[in-house]
Amino acid sequence: MSLSQQLSTQHNGRNAYSAKQVLTNEALVAQRHKLAMYKLMERAGTAAFDVLCQRWPMTKSTLVVCGKGNNGGDGFILARLAHLAGIKVRVLINTDIICIQGDALTAYQAMINAGVDDVFTEKLTKHINEFTGDIIVDALFGIGFYGALAAPMQNIITAINKHDTKVLSIDTPSGLCATTGFVNDQYAVIADVTVTFIVYKQGLLTGQAANFVGILILADIDLGAAFEQQVLSDVVYQASYPLLNDVIPLKKRLNTDHKGSVGQVLTIGGGKGMPGAIRLASEAALRCGAALVAVSCHQDNQALVFNGRPELMLAANEAKELASSIAMQKANVLLLGPGLGQTDWSNQLFDLIMAIMVDSNSVDFHEQKNKRKTLVLDADGLTLLSKTKHFCSRWVLTPHPKEAASLLGCDVATIEADRFKAVRNIAQQYGGICILKGAGSLISDGKQVVINSTGNAGMASGGMGDVLAGIVAALILQANDYFAATCFAVYIHGAAGDIIANKNGQLGMLASDLFAPVQRLVNQVE
Repeated sequence: MSLSQQLSTQHNGRNAYSAKQVLTNEALVAQRHKLAMYKLMERAGTAAFDVLCQRWPMTKSTLVVCGKGNNGGDGFILARLAHLAGIKVRVLINTDIICIQGDALTAYQAMINAGVDDVFTEKLTKHINEFTGDIIVDALFGIGFYGALAAPMQNIITAINKHDTKVLSIDTPSGLCATTGFVNDQYAVIADVTVTFIVYKQGLLTGQAANFVGILILADIDLGAAFEQQVLSDVVYQASYPLLNDVIPLKKRLNTDHKGSVGQVLTIGGGKGMPGAIRLASEAALRCGAALVAVSCHQDNQALVFNGRPELMLAANEAKELASSIAMQKANVLLLGPGLGQTDWSNQLFDLIMAIMVDSNSVDFHEQKNKRKTLVLDADGLTLLSKTKHFCSRWVLTPHPKEAASLLGCDVATIEADRFKAVRNIAQQYGGICILKGAGSLISDGKQVVINSTGNAGMASGGMGDVLAGIVAALILQANDYFAATCFAVYIHGAAGDIIANKNGQLGMLASDLFAPVQRLVNQVE
């Protein structure tokens, strides 16, 4: 079984690809199945038209905005089918007809021969502004686009985005890089629905893409399975996670197990004036199956952290005492960072944990799982790490983009320009596993990357990252495969947020609201 097949099977996902991978291989795969490229274009345009009819069945008029390439060809086919179905069609083309070539020209001629005659190549912005119909179809640029748009194209895209009409983008919203998800200067079509073809393009699934793609529909046009079998990928889109005993990456508990055999998490953080973060992380670990959780926090916060949660244990709060404590000796998993701060107190705790964790040489993460402690490093712990050159194969790093930028010595814009490169680089530079948080969170061990599909905008609130850190700590405590457990943690964290959003809405969601659905998810109840 290929690497891509192993990954997609393990995570119940679908392979995701860069634009280059698709553009390089789609013709080869089609050729092996004796499928002409124009036939492939016909399938794509037909699939896009089918999506339009399914999503907006009452459509009476549509404006199709086309480029000169194959994406425009898909748009010409959609326009022809819409015309034949009795829908009023106006087509705008951002180039002279003489510039259209190849299969796109064939599609254009078929559209004209079918009777579509409301076609314009000039004053496109004016036509968009004056359009009063039902749907705008974006077929300007396909997955081959990258870089910045020229001013005339920026004006066209701005006009589309200012319109109050629903928008369907074909293959990718024009202006969005299908490999990275990056949008230069925010000039990209904001689609209500994007229909993409054959396989998932990785850039549609993470980062800035969340603001532009809308609802993403994959139409494999009867070539997706063949493409995935023939083209390797080290990126998997974790579109779902079957809640079945044989795939949940947690050890099965025996009736004779006790709290000591399950294991203990030691959480360290909660600097002076910041009790909430370490409390949220610690309780999340309890809710996800950590049998014992001890908390080391600033002495001024102890009463607040333990108030109302007597199941938490108290650990020494100074580095020297913590080093020789029973809590440290018994801990299987350490969690450092939530609310830690950047003071002398926090630096001493950080140095202690680094002395315990940092590899003297590069040791395989999975081979060492039963020999030494594992660490989840979050929040201020990551900021302190960014000032070092420490490497450890037994930790999970959980940065958001700003923290990722600190770790790699760059700015946030560089991280968001290529999140896939960033998450791999962090895992390679610092070791272990990295979770790059954000819309479409990415999980990587420096080689493979998994894209998470769960979560929503309501989770942009204080404490959500702390809860995630606690979930990760609890699940790797109970797992044989740390990478699979980390992916599962990210998935159920977002899924719990989705459950709350579906029940109560996104606004006003609290991090602690996730405790009940997370417990149900980890127990395979939801």
